[in-house]
Amino acid sequence: MSTLVPPLFAGLVDDASLLPPSPIGVPEAVAKHDEHRAGWFAGLLGPLLMPASLIGADLRTRDLPVALVGDVSLSALPIAVDKLRAAGGQVLHIEAAVARRGEDPQPGLAALRAFAGQADELVYAEIPLSWGLLGALDTVVDARAAGLLLAPKFRVGGLAAELFPTPVELAAVLCACRDRQLPFRLAAGLRHAIRHTDPETGFTHHGFLNVLTAAISAHDGGEVAEVAEVLAATHPVPLVEACRARRGEPRPLFVGFGAVGVVEPLTELVRLGLVNGGYE
Repeated sequence: MSTLVPPLFAGLVDDASLLPPSPIGVPEAVAKHDEHRAGWFAGLLGPLLMPASLIGADLRTRDLPVALVGDVSLSALPIAVDKLRAAGGQVLHIEAAVARRGEDPQPGLAALRAFAGQADELVYAEIPLSWGLLGALDTVVDARAAGLLLAPKFRVGGLAAELFPTPVELAAVLCACRDRQLPFRLAAGLRHAIRHTDPETGFTHHGFLNVLTAAISAHDGGEVAEVAEVLAATHPVPLVEACRARRGEPRPLFVGFGAVGVVEPLTELVRLGLVNGGYE
């Protein structure tokens, strides 16, 4: 297998082909992910994201790296994990929401913390970008100090404009994670490498390359205003130059994000000259 994906982008893109509103079925998603794993760009891939509600008796994951997405009740997660393991999956991590937007995240976080205490895998707590966020991050820090494998996940898009944080709001979250030494995952809204406005919805989406570069800036000590400037950038050149300079290093803070089509982010990275496109 080729190793043409630089360390900065290793495992960046989770396969979200089974998450709504994807029309693909489980056998097709598993087969396609298996195909991607055999490709030259396999190093870019994170796990196949597997909703707990889709795990049935006929599931076969072919020993692929998978992550459990908890779209069922928290009490049902242990059963889902057991089924996923029985299907042959290498369960890399588990994701579950702790609250809806505007709700207090602490009760759900306490329940997920108890679950994490019994789990062998890293558990990502999806925390709303709203009231109670900083307190929730402090709770995650406390759990990690107690030896639990817990980390935050945030949604940065959706079906309404208020679900897209501004560059300043997201920069504050990145810096808060930096200050607490918390790696994080992102979901929703990261359709392209560079920040852009969708002509159909009018929503302005964050670019995954903006986020990666902003995470580097935050890791290097950048303040909120500096990190926000990176997130707000719409010209690729400064982002590409910053990432090219760090291609050989591990990615700080930003663990990864889910994409319905993993080839699309790959194609953009190739076009930007950050991944070699299958050629030595």
